[in-house]
Amino acid sequence: MFDLSHPDVIRAVQAALAEDIGTGDITTTLTVPAGRDASGAFYAREPMVVAGTELLPLIYGQMTGVASVELLKSSGERAVPGECLARVHGSARTLLTAERTALNFIQRLSGVATLARHFADALAGTKCRVLDTRKTTPGLRVLEKLASAAGGITNHRQGLFDAILIKNNHITAAGGVRAALAAVAGQAIPVEIEVRTIAELDEALECGAQRLLLDNLTPEQAREWIARIGGRASIELSGGITLETARAYAEAGADFVSAGAITHSANALDINFRLALE
Repeated sequence: MFDLSHPDVIRAVQAALAEDIGTGDITTTLTVPAGRDASGAFYAREPMVVAGTELLPLIYGQMTGVASVELLKSSGERAVPGECLARVHGSARTLLTAERTALNFIQRLSGVATLARHFADALAGTKCRVLDTRKTTPGLRVLEKLASAAGGITNHRQGLFDAILIKNNHITAAGGVRAALAAVAGQAIPVEIEVRTIAELDEALECGAQRLLLDNLTPEQAREWIARIGGRASIELSGGITLETARAYAEAGADFVSAGAITHSANALDINFRLALE
């Protein structure tokens, strides 16, 4: 599921290893004899949706002395406490030096995937889909969006380059809803516009807007606005949507709800690494 050939993924792994190892792992070099082999295993210590195990061959592939990496859980699969996610075999020094980088990635990405799954489950049985956002950790967007997808939600735009999303400040700078929509007419990529008032809503619909972003409404307000739209455009709701409120927004008639919390507020999950000498 994870695209290990993506340049942003490769850069993220290389940067993380360089950040941690620097000029060398002093402790391991001094305490662990060269040539000593070991095996290591990654274990879940709480319920989770796994994400990022596919990075392990890439992480260990940047180093010398690893004989094999065995993945027992793939991204998107559930794990319970005590389940083994992956095993590695090779130089004890290498396994110890890469331990923290490997854990940081899997713990973080599994946290994102697990929270994404909670949101997806909260909307089960509705027509509404959950979207992630651009509220990601700098440099880790590709990985965090892969983790979101592994958790069962839909990726929104990857960046500023693959879709048009006209937000309130764009409307202000463009000179209004009509001017902003006229400026993007005929573009071959998706266009979405945020509307803040009923007047803007009506104007956007008059201009033929096909996708509307409604921000910071209560579920009751959203239901009223969606009724006014009457199926003339698809609707995304955003703004402080939580696990507790997501279903109410979906049942108001939204096609999509977006939640920045999935990437900016997911907790790193508890995974540990156990080393054994061979």
